[in-house]
Amino acid sequence: MLLLSTSEKSPINKAKLLNQIAEEYLETNPDKMLFYANQSLEVALKSKDAKYISLSYQNIGNANIMLGNYRDALESFHSATNYLEKQLATNKHQIIKEGLARAYGSIGVVFSEQSNYSKALTYYRKAIKLYEQLKNNKNTGRLYNNIGIVYLSQAKEDKALIYFLKCLNFQKKMKDPTMGITITNIGNIYNHKRQFDKAKTYYNQALWLFKKYPNPRGLGELYNNIGLLYKSLKNISKAKIQFEKAKDVFTTIDDKFGISDTYFYLGEVYMHKKEYATAILFMEKSLSLSKELGVLDQIKNTELKLYEIYIQQNNPSSALKHFIDFSTAKDNMRSEENIRNTIQAEMNFEFDKKELFYIKEREKNALIYKEKLKRNQQISILVGSFVLIIFGFIILLYNRQQRTKTLNLKLELVEYEQKALHLQMNPHFVFNCLGSISSFIIQNHTDEAIKYLSKFSKLMRLTLEFSKEPLIPIHKEIESLENYLELEQLRFNKCFTYSITRSEEIEDDVALPSLLLQPFIENSIIHGVVPKKEAGVIKVHFDIQDEFLVCEITDNGIGIYTSQKGKENLVNVHKSMALSITKKRLTMMETILHKEATLQISEIKNELNEISGTKIHLKIPLQNL
Repeated sequence: MLLLSTSEKSPINKAKLLNQIAEEYLETNPDKMLFYANQSLEVALKSKDAKYISLSYQNIGNANIMLGNYRDALESFHSATNYLEKQLATNKHQIIKEGLARAYGSIGVVFSEQSNYSKALTYYRKAIKLYEQLKNNKNTGRLYNNIGIVYLSQAKEDKALIYFLKCLNFQKKMKDPTMGITITNIGNIYNHKRQFDKAKTYYNQALWLFKKYPNPRGLGELYNNIGLLYKSLKNISKAKIQFEKAKDVFTTIDDKFGISDTYFYLGEVYMHKKEYATAILFMEKSLSLSKELGVLDQIKNTELKLYEIYIQQNNPSSALKHFIDFSTAKDNMRSEENIRNTIQAEMNFEFDKKELFYIKEREKNALIYKEKLKRNQQISILVGSFVLIIFGFIILLYNRQQRTKTLNLKLELVEYEQKALHLQMNPHFVFNCLGSISSFIIQNHTDEAIKYLSKFSKLMRLTLEFSKEPLIPIHKEIESLENYLELEQLRFNKCFTYSITRSEEIEDDVALPSLLLQPFIENSIIHGVVPKKEAGVIKVHFDIQDEFLVCEITDNGIGIYTSQKGKENLVNVHKSMALSITKKRLTMMETILHKEATLQISEIKNELNEISGTKIHLKIPLQNL
């Protein structure tokens, strides 16, 4: 039982002490950390102390991360941001900003762990913005390091290098003892790019720093990376020395993950030297630890190496056993990845739903606060004089008129988005898809039917998901268009090919209005390439030009005006509505962003002045999530 002195019985002091106890268990006992953090939150909420409320939420989230409960961790961090954002509206105190920045950064960590890199970058940048305002160089540098890790996970090494160097710049100013880890990451990038001299330089700097600021885990990883460098240089004897050093370091701290990796590297060394008995010994040790830790990727890699060794030894029975185990591990990894993706999708859905709810609540509270403020101002004006009463009345009418216009604009936007949703999933399209699936089944083309149904359901889900958001990331829009085009390819017996490209300048957090491009793609297919006898080609390209996102859709069909002439006597409400809705959405975008948004549709002509297709040029203001 926890006993408190008289001075510690005040709610704030009690919350402070409980948080301190919780933090003591951070690396040793996450269950106890969670217990004390929950107690602290209960006390802090009663005292309404913003500092310890946010700190309690933070510790609850950190404990859940240690326990692997990412869903609960995300909910706790989100509760912290919601509470602190409300506080920030009326209180710009440094403690509020620090707590909010910390919560943003923690949300970024959870999304990064779940491989949701777009959202991770969004929250890391939110946190950096606040830390820069507070001139907190230490945490700013660490977040630059986290962004570097995100880009490294996406194999974007050049971008990762930029952020690691930014992080290192801050760490040097602060004399941060974790510099060795950042310098090791930089060396790893140069090692992977086969710039071995630069890699050696950074590795030597990291060695010196780890001696000055001891970090056994970081030192062990560094020795392994130096060993891999020598392995790339074909200097196996030096590589072996470095791996042995890594093994000794990891053994002193009983780091089984590090030891398992090192045994694997030593096994590869002895494979290279054709000392297969020793290689098998190290690979078996690595495999045993990997199974104990449940690291499927390491199990898969080790089983594959053992298979290769036994093949070299001409031992087919042992080789077959390890190949079967390798295949099993690979299947298990695939199953685990599917489960993880499902859980991640559920987490993202719940997070987005709660975030939308909290945003609406904050907007509602802000509106109430503004209304109260205006009412008080109007009362003061009425007390003053008759002239001020008239003036105040005019202001009130003007404000109400503006609020009405804003509300109507929002309602109109929602209405158009809903129309666009129905436009995407109109019954005609759905019945065509179901008809195609039925046709595949009747013709006993089961594989094609399953493939078509899978893509159709994914497109339905993406469309419904996008319809709720005003903006979506560009990679999600590309994913949706690819699904739609693959469906239409199957439906029309691959009578056309397509390509979707984007400029390297476009970042992952670049966004565009949801459900904007599909109607134009549909026009290109139905009225462009399908009526044409030759094979059709549809191209979609995204680019950035002077702070604008440009999308060009081209096809080699019969041409838009030729198509219209052939259908002069037909009523096509669906297509005319698509064009009308798009123009209105562009008009609203211009009104909100105060920037031009244009749509141009023209026919393409060849050297003989013959119509050879249609080009749609759409230019909208550049926006980020």
